[in-house]
Amino acid sequence: MSRRNPFSTVRWWSIVLKEFTQLRRDRLTFAMIVGIPIVQMIIFGYGINTNPKHLDTAIISADSSNITRSFIEALQNSSYFRIVGTLPNEAAGRAALAQGKVLFVINIPPGFTRRLLRGEHPSLLIEADATDPTATANALAAVNGIVQSVIQQEITGPLAVLRGKPAPFSVAVHPLYNPEDITQYNVVSGLMGVILTLTMVLMTGLAITRERERGTMENLLAMPSTPIEVMSGKLIPYIGIGLIQATIILLAARYVFQVPFFGNVGAVYLSALLFIAANLTVGITFSSLARNQLQAVQLGIFYFLPNILLSGFMFPFKGMPDWAQAIGNLLPLTYFNRLVRGILLKGNGWANSWPSVWPMMIFTFALMAVAVASYRRTLD
Repeated sequence: MSRRNPFSTVRWWSIVLKEFTQLRRDRLTFAMIVGIPIVQMIIFGYGINTNPKHLDTAIISADSSNITRSFIEALQNSSYFRIVGTLPNEAAGRAALAQGKVLFVINIPPGFTRRLLRGEHPSLLIEADATDPTATANALAAVNGIVQSVIQQEITGPLAVLRGKPAPFSVAVHPLYNPEDITQYNVVSGLMGVILTLTMVLMTGLAITRERERGTMENLLAMPSTPIEVMSGKLIPYIGIGLIQATIILLAARYVFQVPFFGNVGAVYLSALLFIAANLTVGITFSSLARNQLQAVQLGIFYFLPNILLSGFMFPFKGMPDWAQAIGNLLPLTYFNRLVRGILLKGNGWANSWPSVWPMMIFTFALMAVAVASYRRTLD
């Protein structure tokens, strides 16, 4: 009796060829192998910027002179500030900051130039949206240098006697919503959206593809039920799971990380409910595209990466180039982060939250329509 060769190069090569053949036939997996590194290189190489510039800034000016105009021009020339318009009063400035329309409001008080010429050392006020300290820190750090450049340029000739210490004028910085620049306030409040995105998309996609692989999904089609009944019925438990996760995160944020709750917690739950629905529709759509659970996981990861990188969770949203912001504005996590941070840290109400609510509603209805339309076709 001949002894069997413990290792056969022929058998080994046959297995290798078999695996390559399976990979070639699995086009989605092959696309992920190539696509994920390319997407990550593009996002990290071009889209991520931890030193954001050209940040939207509004001006409240009750005094116009060469000095104040020079200061505004110096802000723009620093490349950190981009003047997007003027506002009539402080109330309009606070509203613009609460809605996220601008990151900074420069308030030039009445009589500023007259007080400066009298040597009274007046102050300008910069109010900043400090919910994300990373987005505003470098810009605010550049303000002192801007003041010095204006002094060197404008306080000359007969006004040179005003130079010295203290400076002829100063800038008072008022970081709103997070005056101590505590990073946990921004990160922990955004974690809810990140966790819900990952769990809702993967669990929904895996649940339905698992039914398909086991052959039990076809049994549902034999029942006198419509696709929308089947799909909505399967999603209800996951809505409950998502709300439980949201509750755990809110409790940890409040009692472990001491994140302030200035807004209505009920509004947070309503926002979370809409966001959960949006992500469940993503999971259903992926389940209609994936042939098996592995492909569902791959699609989930491919969707998750742009969400965590381009939504403003990890990196300042305003620091990204326009094309990256355009992609981020298509993702529900971008709007949910603004909603949660606005409600918890700013105390935003319905009026200030609506600009972030309607995009998520459109996203949810559009994807639900796609999922329902493709439901029966994918089970054939």
